[in-house]
Amino acid sequence: MEQRPITDWLPLTKKEVEKRGWEEIDVVIISGDAYVDHPAFGTAVIGRIIEDEGFRVAVVAQPNWKDDLRDFKKFGKPKYFFGVTAGCMDSMVNHYTANKRLRSTDAYTAGGQSGFRPDYATIVYSNILKELYPDVPVLIGGIEASLRRVTHYDYWKDELMPSILKDSKADMLVYGMGDQPLRDMLRLLKKGVPFDSLGTVKQTAVLRPSSEPLPKNKNWNTVELASHEECLKDKLKYAANFKIVEVESNKWQANRIIQQIGDQTLIINPPYKTMTEKEIDTSFDLPYTRLPHPKYKKRGAIPAFDMIRFSINMHRGCFGGCSFCTISAHQGKFIASRSEQSILNELDQVTEDPDFRGYISDIGGPSANMYKMKGKDEDICARCSSPSCIHPVICSNLDTNHSDMTQLYRKVDAHPKVKKAFIGSGIRYDLLVDDFNKNNEDGNHDEYIEQVVTRHVSGRLKVAPEHTSDATLRVMRKPSFKNFHAFKEKYDRIQKKHNMNQQLIPYFISSHPGCEEQDMANLAAETKDMGFQLEQVQDFTPTPMTVATVIYYAGVHPYTLKPVYTAKTRDQKQNQHKFFFWYKKENRHWIKSRLEKADRQDLIEKLIGSETQFAQRKPSQHKKGKAQAQGKKEVPEWLAKRRKTEKKRKK
Repeated sequence: MEQRPITDWLPLTKKEVEKRGWEEIDVVIISGDAYVDHPAFGTAVIGRIIEDEGFRVAVVAQPNWKDDLRDFKKFGKPKYFFGVTAGCMDSMVNHYTANKRLRSTDAYTAGGQSGFRPDYATIVYSNILKELYPDVPVLIGGIEASLRRVTHYDYWKDELMPSILKDSKADMLVYGMGDQPLRDMLRLLKKGVPFDSLGTVKQTAVLRPSSEPLPKNKNWNTVELASHEECLKDKLKYAANFKIVEVESNKWQANRIIQQIGDQTLIINPPYKTMTEKEIDTSFDLPYTRLPHPKYKKRGAIPAFDMIRFSINMHRGCFGGCSFCTISAHQGKFIASRSEQSILNELDQVTEDPDFRGYISDIGGPSANMYKMKGKDEDICARCSSPSCIHPVICSNLDTNHSDMTQLYRKVDAHPKVKKAFIGSGIRYDLLVDDFNKNNEDGNHDEYIEQVVTRHVSGRLKVAPEHTSDATLRVMRKPSFKNFHAFKEKYDRIQKKHNMNQQLIPYFISSHPGCEEQDMANLAAETKDMGFQLEQVQDFTPTPMTVATVIYYAGVHPYTLKPVYTAKTRDQKQNQHKFFFWYKKENRHWIKSRLEKADRQDLIEKLIGSETQFAQRKPSQHKKGKAQAQGKKEVPEWLAKRRKTEKKRKK
């Protein structure tokens, strides 16, 4: 780790505050993550924004909530407010698997150790602060608070919960990416506006007594949801609420949303318009050290930091609108892209890291190939409320030109200290399929994918068709699987042209709403026929603020209110998951039995063949199947050499 003065980081201790000569803190941030001063970590971004606005800010990272609460007291009362976040993940997703098993590691903690944050961390932290300092405002934010801002289904409790504002007792919630609302709030506070008078700041939510009138704003109309109590009694009303929330979240000119919770009114103000290039550059160009705080040096590496240390994020947002994903719900549907210069400046910073060995692990974003994409006519976008720009078809107003990315990749490649820059984040392959995306008149899509395949793949390219069943894919808001076939043909042609042999790795989900057991059997058969033995697989996990979670709980699609089948019991989920691993010997009898009951002899033959055929498999084939089932991956030659060198250096 670089030898830098401790004052280069935001202060974590009283001594660090004293080194800055401060006698008082303006804002104290409580975070469920270890403090990594890097633009990929929300606590660092928020802290640096507060600092940039001229406020004195300190961080309490992963406080002990079980002892005498000294961590919460160490900076005393801040002048303006406490900021609370569970961290970069919802604490329940961080803690538990899809089967509700407790995870043994935490990627956002030094040494990867688990147990350094509570379940429902935002609620726990906020309640402690309200008990210790009842007169100090608490502002909650981050993905946990953002996606739990209205009545939501909690998979781990298996019940509907009210807005997190209710249980946390916090004074205000910021939803989505907090850069814009936070700057506006800070500027108002600096002018002397009391915290409890910030009720009309966009992209915030508050709870007020129902007897009080709504804050006045002549530019906003108000839409009322079914109350929390009505949702508890009627699942259809909960489902109908979700549609309103999602539609309003995807508008540029959105309405204010209100919901009654007991004798209180939840008020959710409209979101900001997508950040401009200048605004997002400002956030990424703040003076991050790009390193974990030195206090963690003896506790071990922070896995999440190691994963992104030599990566660069080009944009925020995703216009895919997938039913199971929360990216657009939190970051927004519209893409906020950084300038090329800001990205290249960060590249210079990355290459100056003393541990940099010439390899950029990822230059991408939530969906890597959406950089600089937006509506051709933004007036049309301003009137749009669709949750996806590419489902069921690609919007004719969407500019999907990939040229800016291709040119940027080439500039990254040309950097004298870069040996190789990889695209580690997911690529929307459907944007590169001519039959699905008609906007490829000048061949820029083909130029892009050829650049990626020949220069930016580390042995394997990962894409996410998610399923093979068109019915399931429609529920997922994903394109037909025939488009994956078309993409694979294009990918294989490029490989053959350049005499390459890089794997194409498809991601799939089992137990997603709309998927039945036979759909999984068909998925297994079709992917086997394409030559895949699947390893990148997952079971659907219901998380707040997704279409799929609403279907899981309510049993109906929130846009049609029509029933949709969902695997819910442990057996139903495990049965679907087993089909992924048709090549495992212990699954053969079970698969045969299930398909015989379904009268699908055709699938039995496709998946496991005859007893004689299985017995004739070579031992090496069995071993290969076992390795892939366990998630073992082939290691590219360059990476193997790098690891070998690293081991020698450490010795």
